[in-house]
Amino acid sequence: VQLQASGGGLVQPGGSLRLSCTASGYRLDEGGVAWFRQAPGKEREGVSYISRDNFIYYVDSVRGRFTISRGSARDTVYLQMNELKPADTAIYYCAWYDGYSADRWRQTSRYSYWGQGTQVTVSS
Repeated sequence: VQLQASGGGLVQPGGSLRLSCTASGYRLDEGGVAWFRQAPGKEREGVSYISRDNFIYYVDSVRGRFTISRGSARDTVYLQMNELKPADTAIYYCAWYDGYSADRWRQTSRYSYWGQGTQVTVSS
């Protein structure tokens, strides 16, 4: 499974971005997909997860502002990010989990496949 994250960029505080995670040679709906982010000098942090059977999870800091969803093409997962804050600045990665469980979704060791990351910068 090869994943690619895209859609990052520079946005002002309060703005919006939509990230996309696409897969080549595989359907993302065969497993769960997570979005992680990593800011300079910090550990990689789980942001959101959509399970194989479409249960959805968010870290508290983004709940109500970010929305994860699957595309109709079954090979894309989106992260709609609204009301962006400077604290959201990071490289965002998508990761794929082969299974139904959402246990420990925020642990990086759970995922076998990762995209290359896309930079999100929130600054005025």
